[in-house]
Amino acid sequence: MIHSIPNASIVLFGATGDLAHRKLFPALYQLYQKGHMKENFSVVGVSRKEFSHEEFQAEVASAIHEHAKGADRQIVEKFASHFYYLKMDVTSEASYHELEELLNVLDRDYQTNGNRLYYLAMAPKFFGTIPTFLKSEGITNTEGWQRIVIEKPFGNDLPSATKLNEEIQQSFNENDIYRIDHYLGKEMVQNIQVIRFGNAIFESIWNNKYIDSVQITSSETLGVEDRAGYYEKSGALLDMVQNHMLQMVMMVAMEPPGELKPEHIRDEKVKVLRSLRFFSEEEVKKNVIRGQYSEGTMNGNQVPGYLNEENVDPESRTETFVAAKLFIDNFRWTGVPFYIRTGKRMAVKSTEIVIQFKQGPMALYHANTENYQPNLLRIHVQPDEGVSLTLNAKPKGDTPDLLPIDMTYNNNSTAEMNSPEAYEKLLHDCLLGNSTYFTRWDEVALSWDFIDRITKSWQDGTGSNLTHYPSGSMGPEEADELLKADGHSWWEPTKVREEC
Repeated sequence: MIHSIPNASIVLFGATGDLAHRKLFPALYQLYQKGHMKENFSVVGVSRKEFSHEEFQAEVASAIHEHAKGADRQIVEKFASHFYYLKMDVTSEASYHELEELLNVLDRDYQTNGNRLYYLAMAPKFFGTIPTFLKSEGITNTEGWQRIVIEKPFGNDLPSATKLNEEIQQSFNENDIYRIDHYLGKEMVQNIQVIRFGNAIFESIWNNKYIDSVQITSSETLGVEDRAGYYEKSGALLDMVQNHMLQMVMMVAMEPPGELKPEHIRDEKVKVLRSLRFFSEEEVKKNVIRGQYSEGTMNGNQVPGYLNEENVDPESRTETFVAAKLFIDNFRWTGVPFYIRTGKRMAVKSTEIVIQFKQGPMALYHANTENYQPNLLRIHVQPDEGVSLTLNAKPKGDTPDLLPIDMTYNNNSTAEMNSPEAYEKLLHDCLLGNSTYFTRWDEVALSWDFIDRITKSWQDGTGSNLTHYPSGSMGPEEADELLKADGHSWWEPTKVREEC
């Protein structure tokens, strides 16, 4: 059941940035045109640029027409009329007084009852500054609820994340802090719980007795593009593994929650991290592969290597690819390897989870073992959305061989099931006060603790050596060897389907 959003004012810090234009404005518009947001809401855009209210409204409308499919001009115009703009220096106390005056007027005009959501689509260096001023200048001192949404990265290691968290919690309670990871808003990531807990045929065999291994791939065809300034400081480990990849591991491996309530679900996710085997420096070298793309061919075009990209240090050792073998040492998962890989300039754009089940006593049925394929459950996260199950059947004719067949459901091909964008779902949840798919502090702290051990090993020179892979491949050979040592190999990502 979709609930209507309560009356509220949204303050969007960084309102002239790319995230706001491509994701946030269209996401809010979709909520509005679907009727989830009524007329009693306002949005205040904050930035250092010069805009009048009318000019900002025109920018909002333009972004929606560009990025929201089938936007209705009259609805867009009505929606954009709820937007206001304030030129603001977020480090200036006086600017917050102007913001408070505007919000008080909007509280009165839109009857928002002092309910306020603050979205920080800003550079991370301001993540602590803004909440502090919001509290000290009395902006959060209303009768309504106050919530703050913070984009990644939440710190760059455990000490910096801890310091940031302590600073924010001086102004907002933990229950009102929404650390956003857009992967948790994706339809098929949220669907993992339903596939598992809503189907007895899976939940009863979702353990080390029946599952051989789990593979999670998130590959990109793009290179670093114009993000070199950020990427040089993060690399694939911090950009993807610390958040997105570990989130998918948690969703696959978590125990059934006692109730479908935010804290129960988040409790079970944290338990996965507590059972995750934290590597020693020697174990990092054995179980984690890091790579960097070199020049190669993409779609018939020659593309440069990472070291030749603009704003990249020619001596850079920043990884653009990470593969790892993870272990979850609990009763359910002991002995089941979780293989993860993520990288840029790879052959296919795909995010996919593959559950490989153990081979049954099938020798009686397949004389040609080369044709045998284990049962696979594939959860297609992006760019297509859906699920497929690979089974074995008998081909026509008198033969003892087996024929692998796929039973596939493709969400994208069902018109009435078009999934809302991840940001639409997550904005809807935080406006309702539903924190299920946002990361709690203990979850963030544990993930940083795990990642910091890998980073330290690399910095000390005892961890994985940096290897290279040609653009247009699926990563370095060392990543293949990681699985081959266990008798496994990477499953090729599923091609995007055009029809069911």
